[in-house]
Amino acid sequence: MLDLAFIRNNPDAVKVAAKQKNNSMDIDGLLALDQQVLNLQREVEEMRAQQNALSKRIQQAGKEKNTVLRNELIAEGKRLAESIKEREPLLARLQEERYQMLLLVPNIPDPSVPVGKDESENVPIKYWGEKTSFDFTPLDHYELMQKLDLVDIERAVKVAGSRSYVLKGDAARLELALMNFAFDQIARKGFTPLIVPAMARDFCFVGNGQFPKGRDQVYELVGQDLFLVGTSEVSITGMYKDEILRVEDLPMKFVGFCPCFRQEAGTYGKDTKGVFRIHQFNKVEQYIICRADHEESVRWHEQLLRNSEELVQALELPYRVVNVCTGDMGDGKVGMYDLECWVPSEGRYRETHSCSYLHDWQARRANIRYRDEEGKVKFVHTLNNTAIASPRIMIPLLETHQQADGSVRIPAALRPYMGGQEVIGPR
Repeated sequence: MLDLAFIRNNPDAVKVAAKQKNNSMDIDGLLALDQQVLNLQREVEEMRAQQNALSKRIQQAGKEKNTVLRNELIAEGKRLAESIKEREPLLARLQEERYQMLLLVPNIPDPSVPVGKDESENVPIKYWGEKTSFDFTPLDHYELMQKLDLVDIERAVKVAGSRSYVLKGDAARLELALMNFAFDQIARKGFTPLIVPAMARDFCFVGNGQFPKGRDQVYELVGQDLFLVGTSEVSITGMYKDEILRVEDLPMKFVGFCPCFRQEAGTYGKDTKGVFRIHQFNKVEQYIICRADHEESVRWHEQLLRNSEELVQALELPYRVVNVCTGDMGDGKVGMYDLECWVPSEGRYRETHSCSYLHDWQARRANIRYRDEEGKVKFVHTLNNTAIASPRIMIPLLETHQQADGSVRIPAALRPYMGGQEVIGPR
């Protein structure tokens, strides 16, 4: 959510941002509604001021024993009270309509963000590692998982429907190894470990920015005001709703884990083979709450990216970093990087990590503030980045490290988490 005063003073900048982000939000409509609210508020405030003045005059008339004037003033006060009573429900309705429109207003992207319509216009800014080449015919991740008895899609679908999976044997152990590895590495950098609820209330999704626009991607527990989260970012944002934090406690750095769930609405027919696009997965997330300072946000944004790069490098996976364009970055983002790992079977890079900073866009929605050294209350800035999401990361990992004999080499960084095991072979 943007500051309403900023929108009033910079309507053209907000319109440009909306256009760049493919957001059809009617900024002029919002400002017209805002003017209605301001006019009605002014009317009600003037009437209340008249009520206060009348109250004093009624008291004075009583002291002067002027019964006729007192009764006239009381009658006038009743008319004023009735007028206020008539206007208050309309004012409340218009204020709620304005709030709901404000929730749809996108953030202003940083000037460094490339302008583009969709992911095809994201700009690669870094490459690491050589694209994998083989002196044998390699298999794709699903063929490998079937051959090594690492997955059971058919029985998973019987249990939970399409886009479900069961990880078996060493794949189950590998997923836990990946989670623990990422959790440990980020915690060592001073991030506080959190295991958060996989269910959250509506306000958490509003604060995070996933509601109202993203409801079709979220599973709802009907009748309970609970929804399944798609990232621990939702729960962590909700944890600090309506709080005023101490400046000396900032930045607050978290590494959060929880099972994640996504409807994958609008993806019919996409990535139907294997475990790339599924309804349930596990994820370790980095999340930072910091001061309201652009330069500090940018520094932490770069650090979050470096953290994820170090993890992927330790997994020995070739990757690239792209500067995500305006049309692909989402409403709340000021800036965003995607880290994309090389997938040999597809001959292309696929997104495995998303790294974003949002200034106070989430904080305003969730009302998360801090008191600075001068005692002034300000909205915090928030940032987030994937550490590891699995089984998606398994796709480049299994394909990249497959060997001619059909086995998969386990990267050295994961071996301590798998009892020293070096290879995943046929069972």
